[in-house]
Amino acid sequence: MSVNILLGLQWGDEGKGKVVDFLAPQYNVVARFQGGPNAGHTLEFDGIKHVLHQIPSGIFRAETKNIIGNGLVLDPIVLKKEIEALAKYNLDLKNNLFISKKAHIILPAHKLLDAAYEQAKGDKKIGSTLRGIGPTYQDKTGRNGLRIGDLVSDNFEEKYREHLARHVKLLEFLEYECDPSEMEKEFFEAVEYLKQFTFVDSEYMINASIEANEPILAEGAQGSLLDIDFGSYPFVTSSHTMVAGACTGLGVAPKHIGEVYGIFKAYCTRVGSGPFPTELFDEDGKQLAKVGNEFGATTGRPRRCGWLDLPALKYTVMINGVTQLLMMKADVLNDFDEIKVCTHYKLKSGELTDQLPYDLTEEVAEPVYKTFKGWNQSLEGITTFDALPAAVLEYVAYIEEETGVPITLVSTGPDRKQTIHKGELALN
Repeated sequence: MSVNILLGLQWGDEGKGKVVDFLAPQYNVVARFQGGPNAGHTLEFDGIKHVLHQIPSGIFRAETKNIIGNGLVLDPIVLKKEIEALAKYNLDLKNNLFISKKAHIILPAHKLLDAAYEQAKGDKKIGSTLRGIGPTYQDKTGRNGLRIGDLVSDNFEEKYREHLARHVKLLEFLEYECDPSEMEKEFFEAVEYLKQFTFVDSEYMINASIEANEPILAEGAQGSLLDIDFGSYPFVTSSHTMVAGACTGLGVAPKHIGEVYGIFKAYCTRVGSGPFPTELFDEDGKQLAKVGNEFGATTGRPRRCGWLDLPALKYTVMINGVTQLLMMKADVLNDFDEIKVCTHYKLKSGELTDQLPYDLTEEVAEPVYKTFKGWNQSLEGITTFDALPAAVLEYVAYIEEETGVPITLVSTGPDRKQTIHKGELALN
């Protein structure tokens, strides 16, 4: 059985949590492959909203094994709180949550370093969530990190103290006044708490499921335009948010990759700093933000809003080999008379291009728009593609033609029931 991958195609916040929850009954395994507590995957059902940060979004399905892969960086404090918040739902996390021994640990000083680095950048700050993710990945690539498997070693505290001493020197160099020890009590309590859960060699577990022909869904965090290599650098996250990240973040060989579900909003949003060619500063932008409730699930920060960026979407479809497109938040466009799509950029040289420039920060990329008639009606109660308004179907057909990929799911609201799909989404 192949490993299917679900990932965001924009700047994150596309609605991955809802789709994973919707698809989870078809899978024996749901596995997160990168990111950390900066992710905010929102699920809504039975009138209740749930936000997951490090736990895979299949956790509400009792029969699903949920794996936190080696590609993540984990904050024990946040993970403890996340698990405790799920206690009232009587989920059997001791039997269906598995944590990779090779996932790296966010230490208290990593959060302070995050703030110190951001402060040092001044007006060039990248908009970090200040959760210690960047410094933890820096330690990982610098071969200085601590991993989940270290938690059960006899000398874990000794290892921790060695890292703390190094981090304190860095903080002193950056002239960032703080006391990392203030967070230590809560950190070590969380470490002890996590030891009751199952730490695994997740690469063996995933590959055993492949050999057993079990359906597996790999769940990405953030979005492809935030990828450390292919995103809008330097305003990116610290991990690989595209398909290749699933291979390295879970230990899955490329030959085992099956369907690639690419999720995108019917418009665009972005949180924090960084280029955003189609960003709107007018009443349309305010309406998108208000109707779409565009605030970060993790940070609460307001999201910047704009029209759909087709060159960027075609780019992420290409680099990920997307086989199915899933369009989220179509209902947010219900009351627009006109809807625009950026088809090209006009560069400062006057050239028109439908390709993403090397550096969107330096290159002036003025969007060139195609205008569509809005559908001006509610999508509430619609359950099939054929019943969608003609204007929605025209919008869908245009995106399919331009990207060369079918749209097999349209979300018409936040609840798992407000989801329209074409037949059964292909598993293989």
